[in-house]
Amino acid sequence: MIKVAIIGAENVGKSTLMNALLGRKVSETQPIPGTTKGVIKRAFGTVKIPKTMKNPFGGADELVLIDTAGLYDPQHELRGKVLSEEKFKELLNEIASADIIIHMIDAQYGLHRGMEKLHHLLKFRYEKPIIVVVNKIDLVPREKVEELREIIKKRLEQEPIMLSLVTYEGFNELLEKLAYYAQYAKKS
Repeated sequence: MIKVAIIGAENVGKSTLMNALLGRKVSETQPIPGTTKGVIKRAFGTVKIPKTMKNPFGGADELVLIDTAGLYDPQHELRGKVLSEEKFKELLNEIASADIIIHMIDAQYGLHRGMEKLHHLLKFRYEKPIIVVVNKIDLVPREKVEELREIIKKRLEQEPIMLSLVTYEGFNELLEKLAYYAQYAKKS
């Protein structure tokens, strides 16, 4: 069993991604921020692999997906956490116990400074493998998508996966990256 935490600012598409990975509706999704009210929602299951793709997990596709509440308001760069300090610490402990982290960024708002700090904390202090995903690329012009890719590469020192959970562009790439990290998580 591999534990994957999906983190990001409010309304970035964490619950939608969880539903897409499992191929069924597990988490409630709404176009308004704060739909995932609880700090954590867990779902156990097998990743739904598209028929056109060979299973990259090689049979080892059982995951525990953790859908987290939004940590920051993506429209307010200077506004602090949207959770209480107690809930934030609880969530951080849960995230730190994950084998793999998917850090989602909304293409409309870019990388939030608070999420950038959390990303570096998880990467360097906790030494977690992190998959950076820029979601909602279908809602912004291509030039902005490429500009955002370069900003993220510079600030997070990582190549992001550009994703649309409407058109599923980038979804297979995300599955392959998840499978890549999963093979190492199983060994440890």
